[in-house]
Amino acid sequence: MSAFITVVGEGVLVERVVKELKPDYEMTCIRSFEKNVPETTDLLLVLEDGWNPGSSLMGERVAREKGIDWLRGFVAFGEGVIGPLVSPGSEGCSQCADLRRLMTASDREDLWNIHQTLVESTQARPDEWVSVNGVLQMTTFIKNEVKRWSEGKRVFTDQAVHLVNMRTLESSRHHFLPDSQCPYCSGMVEDSAHRAEIVLGPSMKISEGSYRSRSMEELSTFLTKDYLDPRTGLLNHKMIDFETPFADVVVNLPLMNGNEGSAGRTNSYAASERTAILEGLERFCGMDPKGKRTRVYDRYSNLRSALHPLDVGVHSVEQYRKKGFPFSPYHPDKKMNWVWGYSLVQEKPILVPERLAYYSMGCGGGYIFETSNGCAIGGSREEAIFHGMMEVLERDSFLLSWYAELPLPRIDPYSSGDQELHMMIDRMKEIAGYDLYLYNATMEHGIPCILTIIKKINADSGDLNLICAAGAHLDPVKAVKSAVFESVGMIEPLNKEFKKNKKSYVKMLHDSSLVKKMDDHGMVYGLPEAEERLGFLLNQDRPMQTFEEAFQRKRAHPDLTEDLKDLLEVFQRLNLDVIVVDQTAGELERNGLHCVKVLIPGMLPMTFGHHLRRLEGLNRVLEVPHKLDYTDRPLTPGELNPYPHPFP
Repeated sequence: MSAFITVVGEGVLVERVVKELKPDYEMTCIRSFEKNVPETTDLLLVLEDGWNPGSSLMGERVAREKGIDWLRGFVAFGEGVIGPLVSPGSEGCSQCADLRRLMTASDREDLWNIHQTLVESTQARPDEWVSVNGVLQMTTFIKNEVKRWSEGKRVFTDQAVHLVNMRTLESSRHHFLPDSQCPYCSGMVEDSAHRAEIVLGPSMKISEGSYRSRSMEELSTFLTKDYLDPRTGLLNHKMIDFETPFADVVVNLPLMNGNEGSAGRTNSYAASERTAILEGLERFCGMDPKGKRTRVYDRYSNLRSALHPLDVGVHSVEQYRKKGFPFSPYHPDKKMNWVWGYSLVQEKPILVPERLAYYSMGCGGGYIFETSNGCAIGGSREEAIFHGMMEVLERDSFLLSWYAELPLPRIDPYSSGDQELHMMIDRMKEIAGYDLYLYNATMEHGIPCILTIIKKINADSGDLNLICAAGAHLDPVKAVKSAVFESVGMIEPLNKEFKKNKKSYVKMLHDSSLVKKMDDHGMVYGLPEAEERLGFLLNQDRPMQTFEEAFQRKRAHPDLTEDLKDLLEVFQRLNLDVIVVDQTAGELERNGLHCVKVLIPGMLPMTFGHHLRRLEGLNRVLEVPHKLDYTDRPLTPGELNPYPHPFP
């Protein structure tokens, strides 16, 4: 292929690259974008001895305007960066690469500020660590990359960057995903009622007894490769904990204001890693709209089809009045952002407050605090919806049991007949030294829900005395396993933290207002003195139920969608709506993954920080205990448990 190459930049790298390419290509060199790029250009090279984000931005704009391919190379903080090679109209540009590379750095906030400052600069300052050998290595790679491009072969920097250490010459290639919110190359669409519509289709289970539509083996072909990379990944670090009784793997989701760990806990380290990655991707999608651009900003009274902001439970008047409370009461005349969801019960699109649909939106300035409650990821949309519903049920049953202090029936965990569960319980006892107390928390809907307490066998050890968890699933054994993994998965690190900060947890026990963070809830109830608050569960004197007595076995469908439809019939009978907001970002869509937020208005939402609990307007917590014959009448708000919940 005969090609005309324009090189923009000045310095040692430009000189070396031009010298190597000139014998084989027609070329021209310009020092900066102040001079026009020739119309005959087939490939644009932007090369610098330093870091000038402004040149990359100009290269991106010029190449797209002219419809030509372009490649960049520069040196930043002792590291040569080559790529990506961007084609006009394609996703995965230089700005996507910069975002991924900066976000994985430990000093990302400082780097981003420097990046923003340098964008305004017109000239790169030569990097102090530029080396002759490093430039030669970069030159060789760029020359070979241009050769592959000219021959029509796939280049190594297609949605990837090549890094060269200027001191050691160590080189590495790092794939990156296009940024679904990139203003230059993304195809982000506007949110609309039409795009929110959901038509449930078949979602066949991978095997009998499974509730997944794609196997972990299939997902493993791309999960680590596409999403976990220390330099350019959505997730940048992995930690394996060998101290815990079960296989515990944590991956890190880097955020501009910190890090968000996501854990996978199973009986296999490989499976735990995949689970952790999926959990991290779920959190990535749930933080803000990435798949669709929010377009509706209005007050509720002006909207024809919208979820009333008060139907999901709000904070009390007393909470809103407290000095320093980060939220303001809902006012019908106040405008807010709305996103489109879909009511599976009413079978129509419905607008949902954006603060309810994306959990990090509740950091302050709105009317409620919202967590990731009901967020789920799946290999199909139906699978994600199913597991999102299970999470809503799990949290609702746990909170209802706590606030109403329900004396739930205790279940014999060894009556399950499941050998793996029996071995998990034995391992928990022998290695961690904890016993399992299992309770039937199924509510009026009849969908199996469980509450677990693991209790230290040797109460004088100084470790956490007890840890609570919950689960919900059509297969109650799966619900129990999930709760056990959640409880015991990080028991050693939790015990170390507990012993280190025990004095502060004692203070929280006596002053509930000090329970501010998620971890505080579980840690407080690790204190032996807190055990009496769970007396309504622990101090029971009646025979345990068997699994067969506790749960009615229902016919399993080979199609997960049929299970989903059965659940929807239950909610319809109870006059409960099920609303789904599709949170799927382009980063997941490329691999056929789906992420959703499920809202079931009326059910109790999980909150963390005792000052942020949301019970106002949720009569369910008052009425369901009476419906299930736990009480002889509906409860009053003053009779609800006043203490922070123990959900970890």
